[in-house]
Formats: sequence, structure tokens, C-alpha cells
Amino acid sequence: MDARLPVDQSAWMASPRTHQHVQRNLAARKYSPAENLVRFLWFFGLVLFRLTPRPCFGLRRFLLRLFGARLGRGVRTYASTYVYFPWHLVVGDDSSLGEDVLVYNLGMVTIGQRVTISQRVHLCAGTHDYRDPTMPLMKPPIQIEDDVWICADAFVGPAVVVHPRAIVAARAVVVKDVPAGMIVGGNPAKLIKAR
Repeated sequence: MDARLPVDQSAWMASPRTHQHVQRNLAARKYSPAENLVRFLWFFGLVLFRLTPRPCFGLRRFLLRLFGARLGRGVRTYASTYVYFPWHLVVGDDSSLGEDVLVYNLGMVTIGQRVTISQRVHLCAGTHDYRDPTMPLMKPPIQIEDDVWICADAFVGPAVVVHPRAIVAARAVVVKDVPAGMIVGGNPAKLIKAR
């Protein structure tokens, strides 16, 4: 056992009950066989996606659509954008996902029209239920409505709705809904002012 752990935590880690919970989590079926097949195929699609030259937005849209993404007109994604499951992504017209954006969309991520997702933003539509000892995987959606700007390095957590015309400031951590037309920032994100 790790000597750095507090005594009560190391005892918890070594308990047979904890071992059972971990084993149940590992044995749980998190994806259907069909979804596992598409995940395997997307691995190769993602390699092609990553190799596309910078100005090839149309080719990247084609690849995402091929794997089930629903994208509007003029959507821009970059080769360094990482979309975990394209089939759980909806993006409206004239929206942009910047460089090094991580769309961890175990659950559905819906992005409206004219939305700017700046570089290195993390949209996290996946978590675990910490209240259950087996820590089951949860896949709550994220919804980002029209005319929103998510600034660089921000984190938007599971089950969050960012309402129209809101701005999430750089490096903000958003774990609750953002009201329409408001600017939020900080960790956790708090209201700064109206847009």
C-alpha cells in the first residue's frame, strides 16, 4: 500500500468491498458493440482529420459528417480540434471550434449558430456518479446556444446550458447554467456583468 496515503484512506483502498466496487465498474458495459465498432473506425477517421491542412475546413466537415456529426453551413474546425464522438455533436451555421479544442462528448454536445469556441476550450459531457461506490459513467449533455463566445482555456462541465449571447471568460470553469447575455468568469465561474 502507498505509504503516502492517510491510514484511513489506505485501509479503504485495501478493503474487499472497495475492490468489488472497482471490479463492478470495470465490468460494466459502457458502450454498445455497435458504438465500440464506430469508435474503432473513428480512430482512423481522426488520423485523417488530423492530417488535413489548415484551410481545409470543408474536408474536416465531410469527415465529421461521415461519422454522424450534424454540422450547419460554414462550420469551422481545425485539425487540432479533438471531437471524441462525432455522432454526439450538433453545430449550427457559422460556428467555429478553435485550435486544440477538446469536445469530450460522451453525451450530446449541441452548439448553436454563430458560436465561437476559442482555442484550448474543454467541453466535458461525461462524468461519474461519485455517490455510487461503483462510480458509474454518466453522459449528461451540454447545450451552447446562439451567439455565445467561450473564451480560451475555459472548461464547460456536464449538464450545463450556456444561454444566447453569453460570454464565458478565458480560463473560466463553468459548472452551472450561464444566463442569456451575461459574462461569467473565474473558478467556479461567477457573474461579472451583462454583455
